[in-house]
Amino acid sequence: MSAHPSVILPPDRYVAVNGINTRYWQMGSSGSKLILLHGGNGSIEFWLYNIAELAQHHQVYAFDMVGSGKSDFPDGTYSLTEQAEFLAGFMTALGIDTATLIGNSMGGGVSLEFTRLYPDRVERLVLVDSMGLGKEISLGIRLITLPAIVSLLRPGRWMIPAMLRSNFYNSRQLPPDWIEFRYPIFAIPGRNSVILRLGKSNFTLAGVRSEVYQPILDSLAQITQKTLIIWGENDRIIPVKHAYVAAAGLPNHQLAIFPNCGHHPYLEYRDNFNRLVLNFLAA
Repeated sequence: MSAHPSVILPPDRYVAVNGINTRYWQMGSSGSKLILLHGGNGSIEFWLYNIAELAQHHQVYAFDMVGSGKSDFPDGTYSLTEQAEFLAGFMTALGIDTATLIGNSMGGGVSLEFTRLYPDRVERLVLVDSMGLGKEISLGIRLITLPAIVSLLRPGRWMIPAMLRSNFYNSRQLPPDWIEFRYPIFAIPGRNSVILRLGKSNFTLAGVRSEVYQPILDSLAQITQKTLIIWGENDRIIPVKHAYVAAAGLPNHQLAIFPNCGHHPYLEYRDNFNRLVLNFLAA
């Protein structure tokens, strides 16, 4: 498929974060600093249809988390706390003192955990179908705690329809070329050990580990940064009720529920998402 005419594919850049080779994109030369955080086993390609729009008004960074995308995948637990520490290392490596964090799914959980640990380094938060707000998560995620299941994972195009069904309310809402950008990253070999460690450190067969989400829930009242909570009403990965948990706990929040939308509002309704975030940041 041909590239979407409005897409500007940023050049890949690399920086060493605590000795780990880390891929990132950077766009925008003025305004406040934003950091985009993808979900578990994702990559910066998830933000392909947001970064250029946000960069018209802000300095925007997106990076492949440790063990994801084209970044190195060293030994480690890949716990939420470890990933938050990695974010701190990324910011330090690029000389970013403070930033607004925009996180989806596990990236939202990392954003919350980072804010709990480093409150003075966070200007604002945008939580998009965020992990870290309760136990409930899809069966497919819970199953990546099982070595026998993970050993069967073989990235192939046959997996894409199932992925689209679970992640999106209506995959026809996706930009038609997004899969062509994302698939080569999805198919990078050798990630099963990372997926298993990511799964075991954050989940059990019953759901998200209590030691992962409970410290975040306990700290919500102390997170005073302006926070925009965005959720797909029909999210099959993390239920929309977690949006209301966040809204009940965060003292300085706005809440936006996208109807007829799954786990990635910024892809299914990218124009609405971009406009909402820019308005929030300008207020």
